[in-house]
Amino acid sequence: MWRTALVTVSGMKHLDRHDPATRAWAAEAIRAVEADSNRSCDTHLHVFPLPPHWGVDLYLKDESVHPTGSLKHRLARSLFLYGLANGWIGPATTVIEASSGSTAVSEAYFARLLGLPFIAVIPATTSPEKRDIIEFYGGKCHLVDDPGKIYEESARLAAETGGHYMDQFTYAERATDWRGNNNIAESIFDQLALERHPTPAWIVVGAGTGGTSATIGRYIRYRRHQTRLCVADPEGSAFYPSWVSGQDGTAAGSRIEGIGRPRVEPSFLPTVIDRMTQVPDAVSIAAMRWTREVTHRDVGGSTGTNMAAVVQIIREMRAAGEHGSVVTLICDGGERYRGTYGSDDWLAGRRIDIAPHLAEFRAFLAS
Repeated sequence: MWRTALVTVSGMKHLDRHDPATRAWAAEAIRAVEADSNRSCDTHLHVFPLPPHWGVDLYLKDESVHPTGSLKHRLARSLFLYGLANGWIGPATTVIEASSGSTAVSEAYFARLLGLPFIAVIPATTSPEKRDIIEFYGGKCHLVDDPGKIYEESARLAAETGGHYMDQFTYAERATDWRGNNNIAESIFDQLALERHPTPAWIVVGAGTGGTSATIGRYIRYRRHQTRLCVADPEGSAFYPSWVSGQDGTAAGSRIEGIGRPRVEPSFLPTVIDRMTQVPDAVSIAAMRWTREVTHRDVGGSTGTNMAAVVQIIREMRAAGEHGSVVTLICDGGERYRGTYGSDDWLAGRRIDIAPHLAEFRAFLAS
């Protein structure tokens, strides 16, 4: 509880809400979150095998090796630090988040680290594998049939419990330090320093909250790089049509978990994006499986969306005689999607035919 004292001295009034115990708890919580970052260090930048004579180098930034297995570990850490520094999260705060799954997994991890209760408000279609991990970390899953209702349901639960709604879709781009501080953009450029093309021609990412593309796009401009940023967006997402038209809008929502949204999120910053590519679901899943074949790294559907856009960019670079490097992200691992994108029965039940697209990707390296 806040300590409140009204003090009057020489006609002056002072309201004191300083609580040493709460401040001490917050300081220890921040130390614990920072210590997690110190332990996990950075993620690897893998070389994707392209023919050397192409003059194009492709790198995969492997965010699946974070303690909670996805790119969202960075975001969850930043959101917790932001909430703690702002005084929004205290020693008895119930933390609530609207998520398609991966952010909730990572936030459940940090909530358990700090001894706080956590509720994930997620679409009912979220993969069972993700739900299991959220519960493994001590979180509770609150399922919503309409994905577009997760925001208001999260706010309602926060008011009902007296908790804090993290609201990743609003605060993602604010909570991350885009100028550096070992953010994902700075990490990419540092790791490329000794490569033959140290400044990438393209960086390709997806948009879930919009926070990653905002961070990378701002960093590129801040450091005066000529790197271009491409955002790969799955079908059914509101981001791509909004970027094309210049106006906000809504959409049905994406089948590819973790990226694509039914609305344009507040953290999405279109002005730092050089190009957007809309990728059909069948192409995303085919690219996901092809990436696993070539690299022996088990990746998720959003990585497939990224890779589909990457292949198109590399084709264009080769046709134009351009040399350079391209970087994209392994957003999470394929083990979270065994029963969905990794299942032929699941694809057949939804009449998704990936065979022609998979053949096209295989032919890409043979061309």
